[in-house]
Amino acid sequence: MLKFLRQPFRGGIHPDSHKLLTCNNGIDREFWPRNVMLSLQLRNGAKLTPLVKPGDTVLRGQKIAEGRSEMVAPIHSPVNGVVTGIAQHFNSHPSKAKCDTIIIRANSDRRWGESAPQGSFYQLSADEIITRVRDAGIVGLGGAGFPTAAKLSFARSANVDTLVINGGECEPYLTCDDVAMQQYAAEIVAGVRLILTACGAKQAIIGIEDNKPKAIEQLRSAASEDEKIQVLSVPSIYPMGSERHLIKSVTGKTVPVGKLSNSIGILTHNIATTRAVYQAVRFRRPLVSRVITVSGRGIGSPRNVEVPVGTPVHELLAWCGGISDSTARLVFGGPMMGQVISSPYIPIDKTVGGILALTDAEVRQRQPSDCIRCGQCVRACPMGLMPFQMAAFSRISDFSAAENIGIQHCLGCGACSYVCPSAIPLVQYFLHAKGSINANRLKAQRSAKAKALNEIRLQRLAEEAAAKQAAKASKRRERAPRASRPVKELEHD
Repeated sequence: MLKFLRQPFRGGIHPDSHKLLTCNNGIDREFWPRNVMLSLQLRNGAKLTPLVKPGDTVLRGQKIAEGRSEMVAPIHSPVNGVVTGIAQHFNSHPSKAKCDTIIIRANSDRRWGESAPQGSFYQLSADEIITRVRDAGIVGLGGAGFPTAAKLSFARSANVDTLVINGGECEPYLTCDDVAMQQYAAEIVAGVRLILTACGAKQAIIGIEDNKPKAIEQLRSAASEDEKIQVLSVPSIYPMGSERHLIKSVTGKTVPVGKLSNSIGILTHNIATTRAVYQAVRFRRPLVSRVITVSGRGIGSPRNVEVPVGTPVHELLAWCGGISDSTARLVFGGPMMGQVISSPYIPIDKTVGGILALTDAEVRQRQPSDCIRCGQCVRACPMGLMPFQMAAFSRISDFSAAENIGIQHCLGCGACSYVCPSAIPLVQYFLHAKGSINANRLKAQRSAKAKALNEIRLQRLAEEAAAKQAAKASKRRERAPRASRPVKELEHD
């Protein structure tokens, strides 16, 4: 009964956390790569223009590529070194397609290219803060990768009144946010104050799962003298790190399905993003590194490491003791919503918060069998959906029926797959169905646009033909009197 009262939302699961592998080891800041590879194409397909060429010497923090709009954050060099090439290379996109990549050979000098400016920064205006965040190339470090400056501008325009900081980190194995909150509590709280100024919100709530008592203690201490900032402990239940579920837990408000949190006056940011904002505004430091959890039973020495962006996975794995022969899978992110990577030579981008080397025992590979209609997936779904029905419609490619029962509202959190006794890969069905639905929708939009353009063309041709006929008729009317004039003149004569 007590557990029910503490349940902040319907559904959810309690997977094995495996966080003890890394949560007490602090942050390793000694790692330094030999090479970094910075992709000029983001996961959403947006491209950047390089500002350097092979042979150029680059400094740590120097801007080396920029996008064509403010919706694409610029890239800065994470190391001092030399650009050895701009060539086709794999990035973290699931398609495994190659794209142009800036390759930099790093030297051992870890100093920044420019020294940090002095002076106060708490008196900066909202526009000045947003400009510094934009120049620093900060994106959401919770995994979405949306440009933070654009998010702040939208929130300010929407007149949000509450800022929610996401310290949930509900994915098993991942502890990078936990240790960051323990070690950088003062910087995180300073970043929260800057974001409050930038977005115009009146209060901030930092939500942290109750399995992180040290982080809660450190942040409460750091924010104790600021009445605008609350630190709340929330129950440890997956997917508490989901934006809509954390908002429900700490404010009691529900984000309407299909809407953004701005629609109910709330802006959310991840803990790591908040610290990056502080570094950008206080020291003018661009986002060139982040804390990453390297964990799993296949890792020789699991730990949290501060890693320059663009580091190839194999260099980081070697630093952490390498991987064992029993490793069955490498994953970017957590085991529930992470992405399986096919090569250890893929570079780490700004959105990667963890690298897991999972053994056969951890992967839990089981042979799928038929659905037994037990309903466990329905009870686990935090969105109140019917996963077994959505999977049944997806298997027969009846995507309209799947859409009608809400497949587009699925978070892809994997809670249903985790509890399924038949080991049915439910999330894979949903991802396939949503991809097909979106592709069909895009195809229909293109077809409708082509049809509209063709109708406009036919109308224009019809109007041109009518104008031409009218012109011919006008000429005939003009010619007719001249042809009859000699006859009349002859009659008068």
